This record gives sequence, structure tokens and C-alpha cells, in this order.
Amino acid sequence: MAKFDPDQSHGLSSAVPGFHRMNDADGAVSQTADEPLLHRLDDSRAWRLPSAADVRVIRDKLELSQSQFANRFGLSVRAVREWEQGRRQPEAPARILLLMIANRPNVVDEVLAAAMLVAAA
Repeated sequence: MAKFDPDQSHGLSSAVPGFHRMNDADGAVSQTADEPLLHRLDDSRAWRLPSAADVRVIRDKLELSQSQFANRFGLSVRAVREWEQGRRQPEAPARILLLMIANRPNVVDEVLAAAMLVAAA
């Protein structure tokens, strides 16, 4: 199983508008944004998501075809194609998944694999 490397770019800086990675004074990698990537609307668990994600950038960083990307993450090839061509925008649940894929694709793989094992049992 691959470990998440916080020093490695995972696609967010170019895939999500307004997101940047930088090193702080201690040399630790932190994530900053012109506007917060996600921030609470109030004290509840509600978050405001970015309005867009560049699916092609995320997919290209993973070096996957549209079909491979769709199959790996449980998406339809048609949706991926339409998002990339600008004919549709991903809805909130898909944007959450895309943020997770851009940041930690191996975690998404692990969750989907576990769900398949449970479904098969």
C-alpha cells in the first residue's frame, strides 16, 4: 500500500482554483488558498466547496485515460468526458470525490476496495 507523501503535490494546486501549496517557516508543507479550499459556513458540519475542479488535470496527473479514470473511481465515462469538455459541471458529491482523488487517490482506492469486499460478503 502506498503511503501519502505530504511533500509531494497531489494535484490540488492546479486542479482546484485558488488552491496553493507552500512551505511555512518550519519547512512543513501547508495548504493555503486565496480563498479557503473548504471552510465552515457555521458551527455545523456544513462546508462550502469550490465551484469547480479541473477533471482533466486530476486525470492527467494520475496518467489515466478517461475510461481508466472512470472505471477506477466508479464514475461514468460520459460524465468524465462531459466535465472535461465543459458541457457539464460536477455536482457537489462528485466535486467532493474529485477533491479526494486529487489529494489522496490511494485513500479513495482503499475505501472503494473495502466497499467491494463488504458487498461481496
